[in-house]
Amino acid sequence: MKKILLLLAAFSFFINAKEPYIIGLDADLSAVAKDGGEAIQRGALIAIDEINKKGGVLGRKLKLVSKDHRGNPARGKHNIKSFSSMPNVIALLGGVHTPVVMQELPLIHEHKIPFLVPWAAGTAIVDNDFEPNFVFRLSVRDAEAGSVLVNAAKQDGHEKVALLLEQTAWGRSNSISIESQSVLSNIKVTHTAWFNWRQKSMQKELQRIKQSGATAIMLVANAPEGATIIRELASNPEFKELAVYSHWGIASGQFVQSVGVELLQQIDISVLQTYSFLRPTNETLNKQVLSAYINRFDSDATAENIPGATGLAHAYDLVYLLARAIELGKSVDSDSIRKNLEKLNKHNGLVKTYEPPFTASRHDALMAQDYFMAKYNESGFLVPNANAKK
Repeated sequence: MKKILLLLAAFSFFINAKEPYIIGLDADLSAVAKDGGEAIQRGALIAIDEINKKGGVLGRKLKLVSKDHRGNPARGKHNIKSFSSMPNVIALLGGVHTPVVMQELPLIHEHKIPFLVPWAAGTAIVDNDFEPNFVFRLSVRDAEAGSVLVNAAKQDGHEKVALLLEQTAWGRSNSISIESQSVLSNIKVTHTAWFNWRQKSMQKELQRIKQSGATAIMLVANAPEGATIIRELASNPEFKELAVYSHWGIASGQFVQSVGVELLQQIDISVLQTYSFLRPTNETLNKQVLSAYINRFDSDATAENIPGATGLAHAYDLVYLLARAIELGKSVDSDSIRKNLEKLNKHNGLVKTYEPPFTASRHDALMAQDYFMAKYNESGFLVPNANAKK
């Protein structure tokens, strides 16, 4: 009997050794941020295709397995538990919503799974007090986002701004960031208004903002609530003069379709971004990834119209950083991956050249200097502002 068990164990090991390493994706793939979730998925798949064509990692192919949390923290936790019991899972990609990721962190660290975040900005996702910390982010960080939003408003001549924030961990994270930066930039925050997911009207909040004397709104919202706000701004002549400086949440869902391009043009709105295929930092890689996207996912795609381009670019770079960390440590052991992500040196990625991407004390790969503001053009696509970085 003992020999049989040993033979079965050996056979099982042999079978698993031939199977691909799995990268799990836990994201919103069907609810309010499905554009962002799908962009992450597609960026990861493009990188995996390229890596597999070169032989994979440690002689084995990579495979993406996706699970949809639908923006629901309970479902997200269920997905993490499911991934933790799957053979050959080496790391997870997670997003889009900060509230979901925050609820998942204890399970991530209980199971010691390297957790790579391409789209979720809450500061506490990385500054989480877990030791060792298995979270690595290539995304916006709220503690850095506030300075970009506030300075954009100041550059445009605004001296009084109001905050309009969703009542979640993400909204609260940005409240701290924006208010702190406003003090440093000598900008007055005249009013802070909060709203809930699926709220149908923002008239009261907008009226109070207007009465406060603000000339601009710092907006932290996902696509559905963001669309409600913009429609109500555009429908009221009293509100139309308010400029909007928005965090990137509205770009993760069907925002433009919900508002309508014509109505969107009536509001002065700028949106925080980190990447655009229209203004590449690595032209060769930009062309390569764009071509792969067109060939695999959408023959009508252009540099201008890819939904959630930031999430795609972040996921693409994260998969490559994961592969490099595995090769550096010659192991898919979770602690080895964690340590070697911190040890990676210069990496020429799609979003930028990372020098280095992470360190033992810094698990965020992007900071304020890597963000820029974009506007919606006449076709409803986000285009970097004229003064945005290349």
